Amino acid sequence: MKGTNLVPFPGQPPHVPTAATYTCDELAAEGLCPERLPRHVAVIMDGNGRWAKARGLPRIEGHRRGVKSVRLLVEECCRLGIEQLTLYCLSSENWKRPPRELSLLMHLLEQYVIEERSEIMRQNIRFTTIGRRDGLKAGVLRQVDKTIDFSRHNTGMGLCLALNYGARAEIVDAVREIARKVQSGQADADDVSEDLIASHLYTAGMIDPDLVIRTAGEMRVSNFLLWQISYAEFWVTETCWPDFRRPELLQALKDFAARDRRFGGLKD
Repeated sequence: MKGTNLVPFPGQPPHVPTAATYTCDELAAEGLCPERLPRHVAVIMDGNGRWAKARGLPRIEGHRRGVKSVRLLVEECCRLGIEQLTLYCLSSENWKRPPRELSLLMHLLEQYVIEERSEIMRQNIRFTTIGRRDGLKAGVLRQVDKTIDFSRHNTGMGLCLALNYGARAEIVDAVREIARKVQSGQADADDVSEDLIASHLYTAGMIDPDLVIRTAGEMRVSNFLLWQISYAEFWVTETCWPDFRRPELLQALKDFAARDRRFGGLKD
């Protein structure tokens, strides 16, 4: 993967070359081919608490271990040439958790976007987030925005963190914005279409997920990208997120490649 020749502005991590993407031969050795890889992979990272409980550890230790899984997944997806990776980090329903756990989660998030900033630049990643900003600590938002700003000219894989995200809330926000435009005369009710709605979602301009991975064996969507995953393939593993590694990812990609995606049509 080639980097850019940007000159870092003050305080920006240096942009140095990243590890090369896999060759076709290397992919073939893993039973994969570029044409059968998903362009956009979305992940519901579940099971941190269960992983910790099974080992007699506090829940936060599961979250800490989960950060390592994120690092490894991002690196591997970059090398695989995945175009977009979206990670469900904090749902709008997660605010029901104990205050201490939420505080520690905010700390881990802030720490992640600071510590991974240089790695994001090294891997030429375009970093962004989706979700409502309400409730997120000012320090977290400041560091998130800083990382988004630093990576704005990168040209590699898109990495999107879903923070304080809920798909129903996203659709509500989109409908409200469209309603305001109709009310002000900027749009007509007859102009409302799937494309117009999609252009007002948090993910506007982002391709829809081809593959949704969920860990820890749960068979739920959990209010994640409800509009965008209409035709996505689902892959569920019993492995809890802290133990999710390259073998699980490769198996998900192999299973995805073997599926017959007809998008409602008939096979010839």
